[in-house]
Amino acid sequence: MKSTAIILSAGQGKRMQSATAKQYSQLNGKPVLYYSLAAFSATPEIDNIIVVISESDRDFVEKEIIEKHQFTKVTDIINGGNERYHSVYNGLKAPGADESDFIFIHDGARPMIDTEIISRAAAAVKEHPAIVVGMPVKDTIKRVDGKNMVCETPNRETLWACQTPQVFAASLIKKAYRILGEREQELIRQGFIITDDAMLAETFTEAKVKLIPGSYRNIKITTPEDLKIAEALLKI
Repeated sequence: MKSTAIILSAGQGKRMQSATAKQYSQLNGKPVLYYSLAAFSATPEIDNIIVVISESDRDFVEKEIIEKHQFTKVTDIINGGNERYHSVYNGLKAPGADESDFIFIHDGARPMIDTEIISRAAAAVKEHPAIVVGMPVKDTIKRVDGKNMVCETPNRETLWACQTPQVFAASLIKKAYRILGEREQELIRQGFIITDDAMLAETFTEAKVKLIPGSYRNIKITTPEDLKIAEALLKI
């Protein structure tokens, strides 16, 4: 059975306060994106990798990351879109996703992903068609109104913070994105906000999404402080 990883690396990362996109920032001497590609390349369950980038970054990604580090599982380098979901959809339509049984969707700005998490997700998706890696929240969460006044304090025991990879039976996630593509303008007019891939599976298919433990180490690089945290974690 074929498993394809789509690694998203087309974001701009405006909160990094840098001219360099967050996924290409240096982390212990290597670009952030390198670590995701290394983890998925080293996972036996992953057959091939599709990297989704901004066209302007193509030469750097090809020469300084993929060729330099001999990531031979990379079969496609695809241009991203205006929004994250456009980039995922472009990846799903890439030749490398043809005949895939399972699709792993991962943010290239999460460098602390490891083979153990990926392998557990690979085992889980064979039993359940929609899997999200995440962890129970540690903090109390408050729901607020438009004036930041607290409306509700949800039970923390029922709340998880979602991470990536998010993993699906290929037919399921392709169906969800196909429906999104057909109804995108209608949904935008209705104020439909797409937060992650699992949300599309929940909305446009009958699948129930199952969460499995990832790791509190599996952070996303969003701010300069996150880079420092990741550097510290790599030393542990």
